Amino acid sequence: MRAALGIDTSNYTTSAAVFREDGTGGNEGKLLTVKEGALGLRQSEALFQHVRELPQRFRDLEAKGLLKNIAAVGASTQPRAVEGSYMPCFLAGASQGETLAAALGVPYYGFSHQQGHVAAACWSAGRLDLLDRPLLAWHLSGGTTELLLVAPEGSNIRCGRIGGTIDISAGQLIDRTGQMLNVPFPSGKSLDRISQFSQRSDCFRVRINGLEFSLSGMENKVRDMVDAHRLPSDIARFMLLTVASAVERTTQAARRQYPGLPVVCSGGVASNSLLRQKLTGAIFAQPAYSTDNAMGTAILTMRRLQRGE
Repeated sequence: MRAALGIDTSNYTTSAAVFREDGTGGNEGKLLTVKEGALGLRQSEALFQHVRELPQRFRDLEAKGLLKNIAAVGASTQPRAVEGSYMPCFLAGASQGETLAAALGVPYYGFSHQQGHVAAACWSAGRLDLLDRPLLAWHLSGGTTELLLVAPEGSNIRCGRIGGTIDISAGQLIDRTGQMLNVPFPSGKSLDRISQFSQRSDCFRVRINGLEFSLSGMENKVRDMVDAHRLPSDIARFMLLTVASAVERTTQAARRQYPGLPVVCSGGVASNSLLRQKLTGAIFAQPAYSTDNAMGTAILTMRRLQRGE
């Protein structure tokens, strides 16, 4: 049975995955090391860590018996499939992918990190069929909060931005809140857990213009709450409910503009429990495949291989 190898070297996770023709496979990933109190890494440091960590990801796949019958290799080469979208950290995976494909004598394909997120979300939700029809998709992560109109493009998918934030992303707001509350980076899982100790049900009603909104004002409100010595659980819940409300109301507006299209949620922020409760009717990736991973890239690689493109 043929298998496709996918590689993703995002800003915070080194990942490698295998996807087989029968729809099974596995992903191996490791978060990059960020110094305590920091909000991220310089690209040079991220690139160094990816180069150092990738061999172990392949060894992990081999230990599970997944590196067999590799018929194609794919990698994430840029954050988004638009002109000018570039981050040096993706060079690690793209270079390894091309080298492996040449050594194995198999095709190599490049995709965007965002396309991989959408594909992984559909597969992990048991809805890989959605990649063959138009859909709405949220990419909610540390660097991106975008509402996408996704459509099939041959064996690939085209992701066009139709809405989202106009300033900081939901992930940036979450991590900056975590820093103010002395929560380790990345802060999503910890703040989600902390928020469960609060009974607050209110939020800041972010203004939505069309399908776009701003979250920078919420960052200022969080800072004011911290300065006022509010409980960390109340701060976390208030902030997360604000994000969930903005995404929910924007989704409702998008559904009116694009009636009948399914809504898929991907990216690390999509694993948040309050967002999942709020956004009824949406299709969510499994938490393990909401965060950065290479499975989506492996899936898209197999689709290209199967269709001979």
